[in-house]
Amino acid sequence: MSVATPDRPGLTVSGRPMSTALQDVWALSRQMVGHFVENVAPCGTLPGEAIHGDVTTITRICLELAVSMLDGKDIPEKTQRLSEAAAGWAREGVPIDTIHHAIHEGFKIGFDLVVSHAADRHRAAGSSAHDTMLSLSLADYENLLGGAKLVVEMLDTMTSAVSMAYVRELRAVVSEHHTAVHTLTSALLGGHPTSTMARECGIEVAEQYRVLALAVASHPEEANPMLDTKVVARRKLRRVQAELATHCGESALSLLSVDGGTLLIPADRFAEEDLDELIARLSRAARVPITATVLTAAAEAIPTAADQAHELLDMVSRLQSEPGLYRFDDLALEYQLTRPGPGREYLGSLLDPLDAHPELLETLQTHIAHNLNRQRTARLLHVHTNTVDYRLKRIGQLTGFDPTQASGLWYLRSALVARTYRG
Repeated sequence: MSVATPDRPGLTVSGRPMSTALQDVWALSRQMVGHFVENVAPCGTLPGEAIHGDVTTITRICLELAVSMLDGKDIPEKTQRLSEAAAGWAREGVPIDTIHHAIHEGFKIGFDLVVSHAADRHRAAGSSAHDTMLSLSLADYENLLGGAKLVVEMLDTMTSAVSMAYVRELRAVVSEHHTAVHTLTSALLGGHPTSTMARECGIEVAEQYRVLALAVASHPEEANPMLDTKVVARRKLRRVQAELATHCGESALSLLSVDGGTLLIPADRFAEEDLDELIARLSRAARVPITATVLTAAAEAIPTAADQAHELLDMVSRLQSEPGLYRFDDLALEYQLTRPGPGREYLGSLLDPLDAHPELLETLQTHIAHNLNRQRTARLLHVHTNTVDYRLKRIGQLTGFDPTQASGLWYLRSALVARTYRG
């Protein structure tokens, strides 16, 4: 919290202002900056113009701020200048820990100067070291105690001003970049020219992209009536976005919501075989299963590829397939079966005999969705494996296609795909 109080009595030591040792702010600021470069590791990595320009200027402002507070003066103008400088550093990418390191290191130097100056005055008057400490203790105890409290107040003022301005500006910068990236991604998905927007974002448009359609499951806490479900969902989305940024960097473009969206990842920077691990990482970050489909397409073909990827994702969802990554090559036959026509209508009608037996239709869907694993099907349906076998036999009797035979299974799987698109 910034301090802005009416003028109050200045602090003194041995009858002189405690700020005396800090009055030559120009010379002292250059001395401090030299110390920062030599002893505060992050400062040594800053460009020379930053060291001799902004850093020196702000060090002087901090010294002026300290002198004003020690002298009991009002300080809002100087804290405003500090805030403006911190905002500029945020935009230029100067790490905030570098700023705070320098502020605290400056306080050490300044405090040593104040104490040393007071001691030097007593020694100049002929006092021994013991007498100096005793004299300081008797005459200036209250002011030194007040000075120590004021040091904490100064630190609070400066670190608060820097942190608030830095974070506020950083949010604005991030928001600007996010908006620009969002616009670029929308343009690519819409098939619009992107060269100008790409320059504004500082992102080079790749020749080819992995185009992914994502479905993100709801987090269990989103159904908790005691919690704010919107907050739970947004936190899930932020975790996914953070993991995506960590794993793919700024080259990955996305339009995501709490339940899914579209990713565009440059093909030359991310091999297709690595996408399975990416989806697994995103799922772990979201703490819920994620289902995705992917196609690779040239930049100009992204709109068509995105439509196909989302059609595939819709089909995978309708089939109640397990979460994970699905490629077009894996689903080419199923995709073709979803195209309108008499073939789809015929295949969809093959399961009509099961309409009166919903438990049989559920068993068939679950069995196919989980790679014909009888034990897993039984566990998911909470029945015995013998019950699964019986139901599969009944399906064969009612439809005329045996699910335990390759030819019968092909027709039944195709019928499931087509049936979800009937009507």
